[in-house]
Amino acid sequence: MQCCCSRVFGKLIRYGATPNTVQVAGVKYFPVPQTYDHIEFPEKTKLRFMDKVPQMQGNIRPPKMIKNLKFMRGPEEVHNFLLHQQFGIIALTGGRMKWGHFEMVRLGILRKMDQNRMFAVWRIDGPWQPVTKKGQGQRMGGGKGPIDHYVTPVKAGRVILELGGRCEFIEVKPILELVAHKLPFAAKVVNQQMMEEMAKEEERSEKENLNRYTYKYVVQNNLGGCHNWMSPYDKQWFGKYI
Repeated sequence: MQCCCSRVFGKLIRYGATPNTVQVAGVKYFPVPQTYDHIEFPEKTKLRFMDKVPQMQGNIRPPKMIKNLKFMRGPEEVHNFLLHQQFGIIALTGGRMKWGHFEMVRLGILRKMDQNRMFAVWRIDGPWQPVTKKGQGQRMGGGKGPIDHYVTPVKAGRVILELGGRCEFIEVKPILELVAHKLPFAAKVVNQQMMEEMAKEEERSEKENLNRYTYKYVVQNNLGGCHNWMSPYDKQWFGKYI
């Protein structure tokens, strides 16, 4: 059943008459645009090229290192915050970055970012840890093999790079996600607000936990004889950073 107004308008349109309509404009309050006066640009706004092989002084023979996992195991305690307090990529697990990963990140970001109002800086060093490898078909023994390539070990929570400038997170996030999922370890695109919320959530979950038998309590008290089969890293980090 149609109302009387719709029937009147229908008749007016049918006989060629134009109804009188009055436009009413409402008042809208738009948020104040964000200012970028507090943003400080670094001297070099582009990601610098990383050397494939570290430079040695003089005729120093490049040293060979033992296969030690301490450079990747555990949390990052130094470079775990954003210096420019804007946007970046953090590692969720430990891993190693080869020279090809550096080039993938550098070229992928330089192609997409607006260099007139954005900047990008590395937060990790270039490849420095040697990885040895013997040739195919060689027998066992004969000492440690020659250096095959160099890598950069990364711990969980390490900031890989930062991207900022006169921009917002909604336009920076696709650029960072383009290279974050190509890294050899799990990584996440974050901003300063997300970093603060993650720290608060971790503190809240640990404080409000009602279960007394946590992983840490079970390990420290050797419940069920878990020390017989548990890894020494589990005794140190209690199930984290595996």
